[in-house]
Amino acid sequence: MMTVSPPGTPANGPALFNTALNLPGARRGKVRDVYRLPPLAAGGPDRLVIVATDRISAFDVVMPTPIPGKGRLLTEISTWWLRFIEQKAIVRTHLISTDPAAIPAAAFRPGFDPATLAGRTTIARLAPVIPIECVVRGYIEGSGWKEYCATGSVCGVKLPPGLRQCDKLPEPIFTPATKEEQGRHDENISFDRAAELVGRERMTWLRDKSLAIYRAASEHALSRGLIIADTKFEFGLPVVDASGRVDDTAEPILIDEALTPDSTRFWPADTYKPGGPQKSFDKQYLREYLEKLVAKGTWNKQAPGPALPPEIVEATLARYVEARDRLVR
Repeated sequence: MMTVSPPGTPANGPALFNTALNLPGARRGKVRDVYRLPPLAAGGPDRLVIVATDRISAFDVVMPTPIPGKGRLLTEISTWWLRFIEQKAIVRTHLISTDPAAIPAAAFRPGFDPATLAGRTTIARLAPVIPIECVVRGYIEGSGWKEYCATGSVCGVKLPPGLRQCDKLPEPIFTPATKEEQGRHDENISFDRAAELVGRERMTWLRDKSLAIYRAASEHALSRGLIIADTKFEFGLPVVDASGRVDDTAEPILIDEALTPDSTRFWPADTYKPGGPQKSFDKQYLREYLEKLVAKGTWNKQAPGPALPPEIVEATLARYVEARDRLVR
């Protein structure tokens, strides 16, 4: 039914690494397992069950060591943000509920406790993804910093000369990327290239909505003492009936997760100092550990990922917990 790692911290219990529900359409992302649910009403569209496991990925590679409780933290943070975005009337989202009771009893094999999925389950609207990662950057770091150092631009957006690592940009910028299958690296592309892939009118809408979400989220985060350096969003076109038909004229909806430490760089505002790396409440701590392994020649950023020592697991989890506590508690 599922694979559970050895117990983690007492507060989080055993880590959930993967699931195997008796539901159709099963697919596994880097950290989420996704299934199909039948429609609520005859003739309506199917729904999705999205289970946030405790897997963690870096450099597009899933690590073999889970982070106990991470899936529940991600679900809590993402659900809060999705509701925030809808309350602000910025865009519709895929969120229907977080109640695992929507999953039929037949999905669970004998002996499995459905309570295992509590706090880590999202019931969502079915909406095939638009194959563009919608990245917004308010500060220059990560792949954007590397590209800026080489070209003075990020995804075709020319930036002022002389920026330091982690400097705040004059205005947030939209820097799309291709959305690749698991195991392949997403590729930063220009807005014009993204428009060639999905249409200029649609890309303009995606850019404007992504920037609007970023600005609203950044204002809230800063009120809680956190800077959102950059983040990424995914959008999809909702399915409208049982046949799986998509209305190409409909506005896209925000799908997957939003503004969690898996997809967003969070920095504490009180220690922010440009000119080098920042303390972070996201996966940057894990990335920095892995970069040290790369520098030593013990890993090459290819699957399989290295096993993570307990102190890295605990420190990574602590950053996710603090991000949750600061943002949504």
